[in-house]
Amino acid sequence: MSFPYYIAKRYLFSKTSNNAINIITIIASFGVIVGALALFIILSGFSGLKTFSYSLLDVSDPDIKITSVKGKSFLIDDTIQNKINSNLEISEYTKVIEERVFLEYNEKTEIAYIKGVEENYTNISNIDSSLSVGSWLYKEFENTAVIGRGISNKLSLGILNYGAPLKIMVPKPGKGFINPRNPFYKIETQIVGVYMGTEDFENKFVFTSIDQARALLKFKENQISAIEIKLNDSNTAANVAESLSDALGDAFKVQTKAQLNEVFYKVINTENFVSYLIFTLIVIIALFNVIGAIIMMIIDKKQNLKTLFSLGATIKEIKKIFILQGFLLTFFGMCIGLFLGIILVFVQKKFELFMIVPNLAYPVEFRFLNLLIVFCTITVLGYIAAKIASSRISKEFIEK
Repeated sequence: MSFPYYIAKRYLFSKTSNNAINIITIIASFGVIVGALALFIILSGFSGLKTFSYSLLDVSDPDIKITSVKGKSFLIDDTIQNKINSNLEISEYTKVIEERVFLEYNEKTEIAYIKGVEENYTNISNIDSSLSVGSWLYKEFENTAVIGRGISNKLSLGILNYGAPLKIMVPKPGKGFINPRNPFYKIETQIVGVYMGTEDFENKFVFTSIDQARALLKFKENQISAIEIKLNDSNTAANVAESLSDALGDAFKVQTKAQLNEVFYKVINTENFVSYLIFTLIVIIALFNVIGAIIMMIIDKKQNLKTLFSLGATIKEIKKIFILQGFLLTFFGMCIGLFLGIILVFVQKKFELFMIVPNLAYPVEFRFLNLLIVFCTITVLGYIAAKIASSRISKEFIEK
């Protein structure tokens, strides 16, 4: 055991004759504990929110989506399907039809998008698991639809209202005169389910079978709006998208889930980073107490330092005593804070003490990366704080 470390440990764990210094040291330790605890909790909270938010995107968006560069639709042929089927990373794909439509129910109206999907759509998206009321599209019945909770609220529309179906309308295309008495193509649907998701998603889509959407929009049999793809491993999305883009050519746009939600991903990551900076600032403020405690200790131990200097200790070694003392103070405070933080995270996951809404607990997630971030942040800042405090020591100060 080195001599500076031995002295630093004694100074840290032994009481001084000056009660004010003892109190300041306790306050400094408490500040580090709270800072470490708060930083770890906020990082764990944002990790949970990120995972929860991404799980919502699993409902609304596929791993990869292929659309036409020109126009809202394209004709799918065997060549395109063969290129998709030849990629071994692709688990399954489905064809969809999307278009903006006009909804009417009991004299209430709303603008939304119809999304016609095939029977295997639930293999691509987890939409069926997000239903809050009812069930997914009935295979045995025609003219059924599933709407978002936002649309349901705006139209005051529930499920299985057989007396008043939802009217889905789209303007008739073409040029020249349009009969004002009949300007829309129209279908009537029976709502069988209501889904939940992000606010934008809940207010956007009315899901129907692809045949209904095709009939409404007067599409050809092989005319679709997009191809949505499920991968064996979603982590390979970027590579698969690049491969498909090269295979399909410039006529098609191939986008991953991250690209489809680029703004959303940036907002989540930016909020996480800003929160980290804010709570790091709180830790820095708490470490000013550490600096104050060490400076007070230096002043209190001035006679001892003079003795050590007379016995042959160098100024560098004496400085090292207080650098180690400050480092140990922040290290032990950080360990206690992290220990309490880990307990709170697991308690929240197990018992759901804090709720966002009555049926949804605040999401938290334990990650070793967060542990490492807090450890590195407080260790580095604690060392800097101790270095700043020990810089007061000089030959002139000791001999004065």
